[in-house]
Amino acid sequence: MTAQREDAQLAAAAVRTPDPGSGRRIGGLDVARGIAVLGMFAAHLGDTGRLGWAPDSWRALADGRPSILFATLAGVSIALLSGGRTPVPDAGLSAARTRILVRAAWVFAIGGVLELLDTFIAIILGVYAVLFVLALPFLRWTPRQLLAAAVLVALAGPPLTLWVGRYATARDEDGNAFAFLLFTGYYPAAVWLAFVLAGLAVGRLDLRSARVRAGLVGGGAAAAVVGYLGGWLSTRQLAPGQELAGIETGFDTAGPWQPAWFAGAEPHSSTTSEVLGSGGVAVAVIGLCLVAADLAPRLLYPLASVGALALSVYSAQIVAIQVLEVDSADDWGRWVRFTLAALLLATVWRLVLGRGPLERLLTWSSRRAAGP
Repeated sequence: MTAQREDAQLAAAAVRTPDPGSGRRIGGLDVARGIAVLGMFAAHLGDTGRLGWAPDSWRALADGRPSILFATLAGVSIALLSGGRTPVPDAGLSAARTRILVRAAWVFAIGGVLELLDTFIAIILGVYAVLFVLALPFLRWTPRQLLAAAVLVALAGPPLTLWVGRYATARDEDGNAFAFLLFTGYYPAAVWLAFVLAGLAVGRLDLRSARVRAGLVGGGAAAAVVGYLGGWLSTRQLAPGQELAGIETGFDTAGPWQPAWFAGAEPHSSTTSEVLGSGGVAVAVIGLCLVAADLAPRLLYPLASVGALALSVYSAQIVAIQVLEVDSADDWGRWVRFTLAALLLATVWRLVLGRGPLERLLTWSSRRAAGP
């Protein structure tokens, strides 16, 4: 009986700590979430163009990378919900999975409501929820195992997605919800699982350690160099002078596969090079944000507030776009106004009321569902 009681106590403690909604927050993660949300604002409200060496092209950094940072941080959140550095013991695994499943269900439902608004935005929340579910079998894996799995998905995910995408398109099933979420959509979960696994590995580390933070920055930068260099070389060898759209090019194309479909590292191309490059950027940004948040917590508080209310701010932005009848025209002044409004409102809400309304809903309902 004593051993069972100790297991139960350990399980309860592991499920509680460190929960992003429990008040024991890691400020750098909120800053990174804030960057991801405001970066997605930029992708939605301005023409990002193509990235080059000229400073006026650097706004293209907001194309694709913020949503990948968002997905990587989802993996970190899953790690925190399931014990942080120490995965939950067997006695608490069911409760942790229940909490994650309930959050996934709410995120999926919220995403469905936002889809009904019929804006020009490709809503990420449905895939985000699917990724939460796909991550459940990996909760007890070590960081090394998780990174190995992320690399495997980066290598195998693109050809698998192309194969299923061609099959679905040939059968006129590209509109099938299952195929869309996992393979043919704007954010194919079969490829994006790599980002969640990488984030889960990050969340299993001691994020307050200077050595770990340096490793995240250095390792992420190295992965980014490998990915983007591989994308540049593959484009030069297989499709010189062409603008590559990635694996989706092959969905509607009959005949043998073309190596050029897997070349390059363009945003939303879902190639291995893009996964490594943009995933590396996400990990490096997380490491930098962890450092910056400790050095200047007050200065970064508004940005961290947006991150702490990420789901609420993201959803409010979609509603505002619909209510204000915002179109997809290039307007960086509009992005500035949306950004300033988000920073101000999120800061005031957090100071006065704490958690965001949707964050409060997810935390309360998932805890109730998991039980004591």
